[in-house]
Amino acid sequence: MRNISEIEDLIKLISKLPGLGPKSAKRVVLKLINNRDELVKPMVNSLAQVYKNVTRCNACGSLKSNIDGCINCHNASEKFNKICVVEDIADQWSIENSNIFKGYFHILGGTLASVGHRKEDLLINSLVDRVAKDKIEEVILATSATVEGQTTAYYVKDSLKHTNVKITKLAQGLPVGGEIESLDDGTLFSAFKNRSNLNSNS
Repeated sequence: MRNISEIEDLIKLISKLPGLGPKSAKRVVLKLINNRDELVKPMVNSLAQVYKNVTRCNACGSLKSNIDGCINCHNASEKFNKICVVEDIADQWSIENSNIFKGYFHILGGTLASVGHRKEDLLINSLVDRVAKDKIEEVILATSATVEGQTTAYYVKDSLKHTNVKITKLAQGLPVGGEIESLDDGTLFSAFKNRSNLNSNS
């Protein structure tokens, strides 16, 4: 028996989300259908608002609201002298939740090898500008330990070579091939604490 076409389309869309295959997507869709007033209506409204109002900040790469602006850029309550460079928002959230790092974040939005990403999309020029404008003393490269992540890290390092800023990268505790988002707090702590200086390798 075939599913209704609208349901099939929704299952296909939801199955594209991280961690959800076709079977999980079907369970999600059934849950939504059986709770349409409690879940579907508010979800449709929330998704519409996100689609309309939430975009990527061209300065730091974080998410910003057309109404409230960028929280990262407008957080002037504290001044920091460090910027942590990560691949995506999920990495920032993981580091923030661990309370390991106190400073600014710069979200690249992917790696050099990411499908559909050009070097310009990674906001490298914006990072260089922020280092100068905010008088940053250290840039911490917290990209993943994959080949793509490390290639991107060295591209960022090369782009910052004329700024004289101290550049470090996460070291011990970060497993080869590991992604920041999937690391536990203890591993993140070790990776930050034992970060290595890249300037000496210039």
